[in-house]
Amino acid sequence: MDQFIIKPLFGDGEIYWYTPTNVTFWMALTIISVVLLLVVTTRKRATIPSRSQSIAELTYGFIYKMVEDVTGKDGLKYFPYIMTLFLFVLFANFLGLVPMAFTTTSHIAVTATLAFAVFLAVTLLGFVKNGPAFLSLFWVSSAPLAIRPVLAIIEIISYFVRPVSHSIRLAGNMTAGHAVIKVFATFAAAVALSPLAILGVTAMYGLEVLVCFIQAYVFTILTCVYLKDALHPHH
Repeated sequence: MDQFIIKPLFGDGEIYWYTPTNVTFWMALTIISVVLLLVVTTRKRATIPSRSQSIAELTYGFIYKMVEDVTGKDGLKYFPYIMTLFLFVLFANFLGLVPMAFTTTSHIAVTATLAFAVFLAVTLLGFVKNGPAFLSLFWVSSAPLAIRPVLAIIEIISYFVRPVSHSIRLAGNMTAGHAVIKVFATFAAAVALSPLAILGVTAMYGLEVLVCFIQAYVFTILTCVYLKDALHPHH
């Protein structure tokens, strides 16, 4: 588990809030990667796009369609934030697969910050857009009247658990995947087991590439679902 230890970027010693660390370094690379994809590769806006511009346009269209399908037309004004969130998580996940890299999304502090930001934003938006009517989200009007209070308590608990599950799912999958890869890589040191271990590392690495995309997709689509609840609590 030493691959998940936060270390100062320069020298040793205690870590303070202003200390550059391996986390901040790879976060900076993540932000740079997002800027390169969305700004640098599309600055020419060519009619016949290059490969990099095509990737940026396909990503844009993919997330735009997701936001529109889940939240409706009302949610499109929040598309820039959701697009940025998706790309940040996606690049952070993929950069973590680079040998000797640090996977920032494996730390609950990072994923919890993203999840709680979404939770607070959609909750405030729900009250701003709907006022007290936002509380109807917790009142299941289609259920029999006798059990509605019980369902309301369950809905309230599940609502406040959202940022916890939202953050732990991403951090847990990233941590588990990288830990398994490290275990297989350790087995590769034994000559007798090295062919099987190398095959296992290759298979796990391929699976982790898929998981990196899926977890970014799940994190983003859950954000869209929470946004939909804030915009349309009666549905």
